[in-house]
Amino acid sequence: MTDEQASWQTFGERSIYDSRWVRLGLTDVQAPNGQRWEYHVVHLHRIAIALIVDERDRALMLWRYRFVTGQWGYELLGGLVEDGEEPAATAAREAAEESGWRPLGEPEPLIGFEPLPGQVTAPVDVYLWRGAERIGDPTDTEEVGDLEWVPLARVPELAQRQELLGSGALVPLLYYLASRGLASAGGQDEAGESA
Repeated sequence: MTDEQASWQTFGERSIYDSRWVRLGLTDVQAPNGQRWEYHVVHLHRIAIALIVDERDRALMLWRYRFVTGQWGYELLGGLVEDGEEPAATAAREAAEESGWRPLGEPEPLIGFEPLPGQVTAPVDVYLWRGAERIGDPTDTEEVGDLEWVPLARVPELAQRQELLGSGALVPLLYYLASRGLASAGGQDEAGESA
């Protein structure tokens, strides 16, 4: 398929709902096949997430209930990036507010992604810290749950049992484990030969 065949054209978007958390728009689009219509697009604010790993190879997570999907499970710490705030600062602030643990050292950008690009814009930035210090009790009374240092060895099992809630937990944890595996393989390909 050529770029010309695969290209969508947009002719503007009108907002039909807007709040601090979500905006719903109708985008005037033309598909590669020539059909044109208004396409529903959901816009969510940028989210920043902290993956905090300690020296015992555990990640700091919150076990909580999400009423929207009716699920209990683990989440990483994070939240909405405020206007004028750097995403890494948001991730550190949210981690401290939600857990009472402040990340230590400089954040390492881990991964950024869009979880549902077919109809939703929801940019997610994830930062890695390799330690944290206890500074007190959580101050965010909306994000309640049981705080736990979860062994990273449990991640595949938790993912299979659907106990890692959403892409904000799944993507960073699985990416972190996969990238560690690649690094420990020393750049070898699937046949075990050096790249």
